[in-house]
Amino acid sequence: MKFKLTRKQKKMMHRIIAAAVLLAAVAAITHLFELPWWAELLIYMVPYVIAGYDVLKTAFINLIHGQVFDEKFLMMVATLGAFGASEYPEASAVMLFYQVGELFQSIAVGSSRRSISQLMDIRPDTATVIRDGVESTVSPEEVNVGELIIVRPGEKIPIDGIVEEGVSSVNTSALTGESVPVDVAYSDNVISGTVNLTGVIKVKTTTTFGQSTVSKILELVENSSEKKAKVENFITKFARYYTPCVVIGALILAVVPSLIQGPGSWEVWKNWLIRACVFLVVSCPCALVVSVPLSFFGGIGGAAKEGILIKGANYTETLACIDTLVFDKTGTLTKGIFAVEDIHPNLISEAELLDIAAACESFSSHPVAQSIVRAHEGHIDSANIGDVTEIAGKGVKAVIDGTLYYCGNSGLMELCGADYHDCHLTGTIIHVARETAAGSEYLGHIIINDEIKEDAARAISLLKMIGVKRTVMLTGDKEKVAKNVADKLGLTDYHAELLPADKVIQVEQLLSQGYKVAFTGDGINDAPVLMRADIGIAMGAMGSDAAIESADVVLMDDKPTGIVKAILTARKTMRIVKENVAFALAVKAVILVLGALGIANMWLAVFGDVGVLILAILNAIRAMKPVSID
Repeated sequence: MKFKLTRKQKKMMHRIIAAAVLLAAVAAITHLFELPWWAELLIYMVPYVIAGYDVLKTAFINLIHGQVFDEKFLMMVATLGAFGASEYPEASAVMLFYQVGELFQSIAVGSSRRSISQLMDIRPDTATVIRDGVESTVSPEEVNVGELIIVRPGEKIPIDGIVEEGVSSVNTSALTGESVPVDVAYSDNVISGTVNLTGVIKVKTTTTFGQSTVSKILELVENSSEKKAKVENFITKFARYYTPCVVIGALILAVVPSLIQGPGSWEVWKNWLIRACVFLVVSCPCALVVSVPLSFFGGIGGAAKEGILIKGANYTETLACIDTLVFDKTGTLTKGIFAVEDIHPNLISEAELLDIAAACESFSSHPVAQSIVRAHEGHIDSANIGDVTEIAGKGVKAVIDGTLYYCGNSGLMELCGADYHDCHLTGTIIHVARETAAGSEYLGHIIINDEIKEDAARAISLLKMIGVKRTVMLTGDKEKVAKNVADKLGLTDYHAELLPADKVIQVEQLLSQGYKVAFTGDGINDAPVLMRADIGIAMGAMGSDAAIESADVVLMDDKPTGIVKAILTARKTMRIVKENVAFALAVKAVILVLGALGIANMWLAVFGDVGVLILAILNAIRAMKPVSID
């Protein structure tokens, strides 16, 4: 990981280097020459002040304002106490290494913030809108819903919309983490914040800028740090009470034993004063106060690079405990797009059956009809099609090249008297027949299904591998369709023919059984369930505004495998947090005891503070690296 220093960090680093060089020179001088105590004190004060004058200044200002018990106050008291006990090299070194830890902390936090703030680059500066046939460059906030905008190669798409004209490739990596460009053409949806790569496209806007995907992402990222996890709140409260207790403990350690052992002996006072200073240095809560929020921030940043937006550290904490995944079907596990799955002809070829069905359905806007037309992919000569009649709830009949054809469900076949048969496959069955002199002749049927997402089965398999106990699908579809999808994906359970309120009831039943439940959906009717579950996960690219607003986690690429990445990221983050807390407390506890017993010196105390801080930060940085499921 590359670190870029700010001007302030560079200035601090130069001070640290100067103080380190001076400290080494002073140590050499005092080793070679016998100096009086006051001269030794003065020359050791030089690197001490160069390294830590800002710490002393802040501690003094806080002291004036009544803000006594913080880490800078601890450092000031501990180091000045060490000077008072004639531990001059140790006092200067403690301040120097404390500043090294502060610099390291500043660099790590800055790097973590930059990993998230890179998302801010997706904000478009301008939009080119066509008004009265004239192109105008305006702020994206000034574009209304339904207006036509032009996006040229290399430009960011400023507002969500539908392609009205042109063909291009779009780079969606800033939002989804997906490196492969997406091809777009007429009627395709495009998302704000993505980059147009190859061709000029005209886009009809479907939202205002304030409601667009890019605006929502920026808002989510900016607000994510405000929602703290339980462990973060605990550490904050812990530090608030811990620091005064440490100061009182150090004071007792310095005074009480000295009064008991030898109130008139300077050596006794000096011995216990040094122990109290060690106690103060090692007790600084920096490692906990810094590394815990940094771990959460890094985890959220790492997830964001993968197109997974976690709205806060509290959701990271809950997500790590999820053991049950509940899915809406349409738009979540399936694409929500009907497609021809199979063709079973009778008397004619597959191509001929598809030709006839596409011609019959070419005048209909019904999703099933359009799926047949898309599957045909050829030119349909409308001049040869006449007398198209739609029969409500059954299908259509049309005259093609002088022959009457019927295209629809089993009810239409019964109406025309065709000798049809059902299909062994599950889905929407479109039967085709034609009128002959001998009566209706059955020509076969086409099976149409809502396409299952390419990575849905892999997502379910991975969820089981990482220890998720239950995978449940909730859908308003018929039992037969739901069972077919559940069997194909290997789901633990499914519930079909549900209303939105029924989905809430199903989730509540799982919650009442003690499961930690995450619900994933994309529709406006999923908002109540998303809010009721322990964690709500929304498909963000094409999901409804209500679903995205109600969810705790948003998947910008709409891929179910993103759920696996989100859970693994949360678990990794929580593991790092627990490691840092346990390590910091354990090391500090050991050195505190050793310091109180007079075994640990100031150098070991420096490791207990700065060393633990640096190791905890290095561990926290690991949370920034996106997880892999390959």
